[in-house]
Amino acid sequence: MSARAIGTSTISFGLVSIPVKLYSTGDTARRISFNWIHEECGSRVKQQYSCPTCDVVVPRGDMIKGYEFSKGQYVLFDADEMKALEMPKKDAIDIHEFVPADEVEAVFVDKPYYLGPDKGGARAYRLLSQALSESNRVAIASYATRGKQYLVMIRPNGEGLVLDQLRYADEVRRFDEVPIDEAEVKDAELELARQLIDQAASDGFDATRYTDEVRERALGMIQAKVEGQEIVAAPQEEPATQIIDLMSALKASLEEDEARKPAAKAGKKGSGSSAKKAAEG
Repeated sequence: MSARAIGTSTISFGLVSIPVKLYSTGDTARRISFNWIHEECGSRVKQQYSCPTCDVVVPRGDMIKGYEFSKGQYVLFDADEMKALEMPKKDAIDIHEFVPADEVEAVFVDKPYYLGPDKGGARAYRLLSQALSESNRVAIASYATRGKQYLVMIRPNGEGLVLDQLRYADEVRRFDEVPIDEAEVKDAELELARQLIDQAASDGFDATRYTDEVRERALGMIQAKVEGQEIVAAPQEEPATQIIDLMSALKASLEEDEARKPAAKAGKKGSGSSAKKAAEG
């Protein structure tokens, strides 16, 4: 089944305009969601807003938006004032610059969308995709929709294009805000860690190798419940004893990985010898 576009726009840079369609990269139909139900009658409950001061339920028509500028103090905005705050909608995705693809850190990427060519835009669409791919660059642009202005990145993906919604600089925490204690890394520990990485290394990422086990188990339980079966929680296994010593933990991890992948062990005798020496040290 073909994907359904969630919006249309036009990529604009210089005198070139490329009509495009936006598509969601996620499949929300795969998510499992539960509703709150009134246990007594089996009806789905509705959400209501209440005022703690007046102790009454407030209908949506009696509500107004406010910004808390000080603790417990709000400046109020009616519908017209809220509309004045919004960014005017633009149909164009305006490209500002082209930067090296590896210069945009992953922490800036907020949400990705697929871009597809709209009617009459296939040739220019493919041209931009190929040009970006061959130059190893991405386009940084701005895009206004739903009253907000977004910073976006357009990057090649095979023969197509992906639009990544980016965070602005002041929306990203600096990593130096994360406390990291000083610690010494020993050469023997580093050698074992590298060997552990080598043993579990792959040439590329294949998402199809992984499944959401919690989702699969939940679907099975839901079906059982639909069929009238009683759901009983499985007994939880006791957590394994943790090895506090780092060298011991690395050695145990290597032994466990080697036992699980005997074929890989046989094919890496040369690289394993240095790790064995490090472990013995």
